[in-house]
Parts: sequence; structure tokens; C-alpha cells
Amino acid sequence: MSIQLSPIIAGVMNWGVWDKNLNTREMNHLIHLFYENGITSFDHADIYGGYTTETAFGKAWANSKIAREKVQFISKCGIQYVAESRPENKIKHYDYSKEYIISSVENSLKNLQTDYLDVFLLHRPSPLMRANEIAEAVEKLKADGKILSFGVSNFTASQTALIQSKTEVSFNQIQFSATHHEAMLDGSLDYMELHKIQPMAWNPLGVAFRENTDQTFRLRQLLAKLVEKYGVGADIILLAWVKQHPANILPVAGTINVSRIQQLMKAQTLVLDTQDWFAIWAEPMGHRVP
Repeated sequence: MSIQLSPIIAGVMNWGVWDKNLNTREMNHLIHLFYENGITSFDHADIYGGYTTETAFGKAWANSKIAREKVQFISKCGIQYVAESRPENKIKHYDYSKEYIISSVENSLKNLQTDYLDVFLLHRPSPLMRANEIAEAVEKLKADGKILSFGVSNFTASQTALIQSKTEVSFNQIQFSATHHEAMLDGSLDYMELHKIQPMAWNPLGVAFRENTDQTFRLRQLLAKLVEKYGVGADIILLAWVKQHPANILPVAGTINVSRIQQLMKAQTLVLDTQDWFAIWAEPMGHRVP
């Protein structure tokens, strides 16, 4: 089933106890803020907040009064995280058994207070994953109406092909930004284009504003000039850089800043000059493009 997500996706990972620790009223406000600014897709994972953020979001969602069909919920499973709520986990590991996948989705539905996920992803590849067993779980979840579409996250082209040999893969959420651009060189994005898999990009701003290195210094110097040229913020320029790739990548934006949320959709219409696009790629590398 083809699912239409918003051009920018709201990343929910830092809404809960792992970072901002927002209360129900604050989350409700954020849901409406994203929705009113054309961002209708919300990206979750079961492990966020040590398995607590989906529940916190679900309480806010229940109070939002927005029609369920107007938004899209994405969630992931597979990582068994060391958390207070899971004392049986002594070490971080992965579980892609049929039983665990199904129970994890059912738990996410309960926590998010919804009947279905628009997109369900395997969070990270496991060396022990069995494609046949994963496919059985996915097909049952689809048949039961609990997920509408299926994909992977952080999977290489060959790992994706393995799963795709048994069941349809519609999405792959990967790390991609001007400072983490390997996916457009190692064949990952080529594979997605070739097989009509929709890419999503987590951390689409990369480390441009998080680290003080020669790489980020050069990039910020360039961005300062481009901000003047295009009349938008540096974050919008970096999102537009991601979106200009022909694979039609959907950036996952983790901001909760009101003014930034109100500006995010400008990245959908901003077209960077080709030479500026290549300059954004080249500056972090410190040399000409390959």
C-alpha cells in the first residue's frame, strides 16, 4: 500500500525523558503546531525515552482532537534496550522474532492510542535476523490492519535486498546530511531509487551546529553567505540540500523550536543553485568533490 508522508517529518525522539521531557499539554501544542504548518507525519520508535515516549505522545494525541486519517504515525522496533522497564535486558541487542515484532507493534498501538501504524520500520539490522520470519510477521500485521506499510531503518542495500526478497520494503530511514553523505556514494540511495523505496533522513542537519571542527567551521562560513543569498535560515538551506537529491528524501526534523517549525516547509520549495549545492557538499570535506 502506498503511503503519502509529509515532505518534512516531525521527529519525536527528543520530546520525552531522553531530552526535553515535555508534559502532555506541551506535546499537544507541538502536535498542533506541526500539523498547522503542513507537517503531518510523526516519527517514533518503541525505545525512545526508554520505552516511555510513545505513551507520553499517545496521551497528548488523544487530547488533540485531530482526525487520525489526517496524520501519519511511523514507528520502529527491534532494538532491545537496557531500560528500567525491561529488567530482563542485560545488554543492548536485537530481536526480530515473529512473536516480538507482532507484540512490539501491538504495544506501540496501545501506547500511541491508535488502531494502526501508517509506516512500521525495523530499527537497525541484526546479524541474526531471518528474512522469512520477518516477512511472516509483516504480512500478518498488514492482514490484520495493524500496519499499512513496511520498511527498514539504517539498512544497507544488500540488507534491504535480503528482506525485500521476502516482503515488500517501501521505506528506509538512514542517516544523511551534508556532513554524513556516504549514502549517496555507497549505492544506498541508488538502490532505493532503483527499487522505488522512499528514503527518510534522520539527523538531516548533521553536525553542522553540534560540533566545532574544521569541517563544521568551513560549512558554517559558507552557510552564512548562503543565508544572505537565499533569505532563509541555515537549517532550511541544509534541509533543502537533502531534499534536492533526486531520491526524494524526507528529512526527519527533531526541532521543537516554534519559529523553526514555522519555517521548516520552506525547505520544500527552496531550490539551491547547482553550484551552491556542490559547495555545501565540498566545504565539509575540505577539498573538491570527487
